[in-house]
Amino acid sequence: MPARIVPMIHVSNVAATADWYASIGFEIRGTNRECEHGEIDWALLRLGESEIMLSAGGRTSSDPRREFDLYTHVDDVDALRSRLDGKAEIVEDLHDTFSGMREFIIRDCNGFWITFGQPISQ
Repeated sequence: MPARIVPMIHVSNVAATADWYASIGFEIRGTNRECEHGEIDWALLRLGESEIMLSAGGRTSSDPRREFDLYTHVDDVDALRSRLDGKAEIVEDLHDTFSGMREFIIRDCNGFWITFGQPISQ
């Protein structure tokens, strides 16, 4: 199996964050409940071929930028931007980049940035 990287984001409330990601189109592929309190402490989410994991123990932030950003390749960035209208804070709206991508950036419910991009040639 080829190596692949699946980012893990540490968040203060895994269940609420997973629900937020599901509301913008991610699929919740799996969760784990910790034994002591029965709260969800881990989740696996997917959008197309992109996966992320959520883990308990992080914090939300209103800082302009967080420790990392997610970059997600999508097939139709314009359609996705339309579907997210009013569902997420837009950091940068649709634009074409020097690297040949058409993309936009949102902030998730914990303050992390997610860029959705598509090659301009598609």
